[in-house]
Amino acid sequence: MQQWKRLAFGVALAALGLTATAKADDYTSLPRKETLIVENPEGTIKNPGWFNIWVNGGGGVSTGLQQLTMDTLWYIDPEQGLGGATWDNSLAADKPQYNADFTEMTVKLRKGLFWSDGVEFTADDVVYTVKTQMDHPGMIWSAAFSVQVASVEATDPSTVVFKLKKPNSRFHAIFTVRWNGAWIMPKHVFEKVEDPLRYDFANPVSLGAYKLKSYDPQGKWYTWEKRDDWQRTSLARFGEPAPKYVTYADPGPPDKRTIAQLEHNLDIIHDNTPEGMFTLKEKSKTIETWFPGFPFAHPDPTLPAVIFNTQNPPFDNADVRWALALLIDIKAVDMASYRGAATLSALGVPPTAATMKDYQAPMQDWLKNFEIDTGKSKIKPYDPTVGQQIADILRKQPKFKDQIPTDPEAISGAFGYGWWKPDPKAAGELLEKAGFKKAGGKWLTPDGQPFKIRMTVEGDTRSVFTRAGTLIAQQWAAFGIDAKAVPAAKLWQTALQPGDFQVAIAWSVETWGGDPDLSFFLDSWHSQFVAKKGDNQPPRNWQRWSNPELDKIIESIRGISADDPKGVELGKDYLKLVAREMPTIPLMSYNVFTSMDTTYWTGYPTIADPYTDPVPNWANSRLMMVKLKPAQPK
Repeated sequence: MQQWKRLAFGVALAALGLTATAKADDYTSLPRKETLIVENPEGTIKNPGWFNIWVNGGGGVSTGLQQLTMDTLWYIDPEQGLGGATWDNSLAADKPQYNADFTEMTVKLRKGLFWSDGVEFTADDVVYTVKTQMDHPGMIWSAAFSVQVASVEATDPSTVVFKLKKPNSRFHAIFTVRWNGAWIMPKHVFEKVEDPLRYDFANPVSLGAYKLKSYDPQGKWYTWEKRDDWQRTSLARFGEPAPKYVTYADPGPPDKRTIAQLEHNLDIIHDNTPEGMFTLKEKSKTIETWFPGFPFAHPDPTLPAVIFNTQNPPFDNADVRWALALLIDIKAVDMASYRGAATLSALGVPPTAATMKDYQAPMQDWLKNFEIDTGKSKIKPYDPTVGQQIADILRKQPKFKDQIPTDPEAISGAFGYGWWKPDPKAAGELLEKAGFKKAGGKWLTPDGQPFKIRMTVEGDTRSVFTRAGTLIAQQWAAFGIDAKAVPAAKLWQTALQPGDFQVAIAWSVETWGGDPDLSFFLDSWHSQFVAKKGDNQPPRNWQRWSNPELDKIIESIRGISADDPKGVELGKDYLKLVAREMPTIPLMSYNVFTSMDTTYWTGYPTIADPYTDPVPNWANSRLMMVKLKPAQPK
């Protein structure tokens, strides 16, 4: 088998920001034709030896840990899924079985699945996963289990019965992977550990088709090797994974990612800048993208937004939040961040094809008539023509003019319907209504202190959103607010989870993708999951916002089946509520500039073959492993 040549070592390592000398177990010593190299968007891992995914210990998640070694009961694909089936019974043998009032859920498990150390997976593992996390506050899913589960038991080695404290027809969502899910713990490993909160799970036992081979002690890369007994995993139903080795690496900032892929040393770029994507499409003949032409990127069912920490004044005041929304020029933000290649959303739901049909289009009349009271006047803040305006701007650029649609429906699908009008006058009135005053061109809080906002962004990790957050902070500063954007390493772990931020560019709204049911994220917004100030917030209500009306909506959804049409109407009630209260400021779709090099591997997911999301930090990306084919003979 052909090995990486010494010259290639230097090029690859320099491009990926690694050390100059390859060690014996360095991934660059592996056969290149058998190795898939993927960007890990988490960058360099702070605590590289921490593999306990059930505890936030500073370790990585998208290092391949969740994609290749973890498993749980069900998966639901944000695209079409293999064979056109978005729902997949993974460790479970069938869909969840509820009783009539949704207070009990029974799960039948697959037989013949094994952990990588040869121990068989059974119902005891599922029960142990739930009870251990309930008994140990601070574990990732502890709160979600504790507030919902009355009891859980294994009635036989392949059957688990959950009894719930209250009716919840969506309880199974905890165990259903969209990006991640409640991963099953190996009972035979953790039951021997004194404190699961302190256990690093070094040399992790795998339930997936791959196991850990080696990793960089500096946290730059992780390499996983296909299990000899991959047939004894749930993924084997779809065939044998093609890559023998999969490496997830930190390739550095966008320019280094682009260079590494141009030199065929990085098979999958998780995300890039628009400029980096344009460069790859212009200079490489081996690059595939979700869309072959503009906008190239994959539209994830995720909603980037301005996230307020509503436990911190003055962001607990809806008038202040609305004032800040009315100071944003969304067209400028879109052009500065995505260069126009984004789909805008004024509503609190990602503008995917499904939500456009079920929510965005039906609610346009409501948005046009929606009013807010500034204390001095009532205004209609919605401008339904913003998407059309962005299309007109892009059409004037020679590079893209022939790729921009002219049909109004196509324009709305590509660029969104509308957004809020910039209205500094109304913003000032709302701040005054909240007790703020302006003196010497600067805004002062009700207690006379300068109104200071620090917008937390991710720096080069997600440069598109860093540009968006920076420009929004500048727009606020131009109005007399002391506003600045500040980068944070590991935004989710260091800022969002502990609540150590004022305002951030991130997302707390994620949908299943092709399904109108909003429970995937919405259930986690119930007040029962809001952490106390200073405690870690469980996913996904990073704004720590609670509202009695929202609780009623969520509880109503819990009491109906997932396919009940009432769910969409309750979803609209949620959207109207968050438009009035503005706990976050929805911005646009998360269009991910994923690019895939076909020099060594083919069979990547694209719009022509949408068997899964191409973005490689998604746990669903495990499906890629069985669809990829080597592009060169061994």
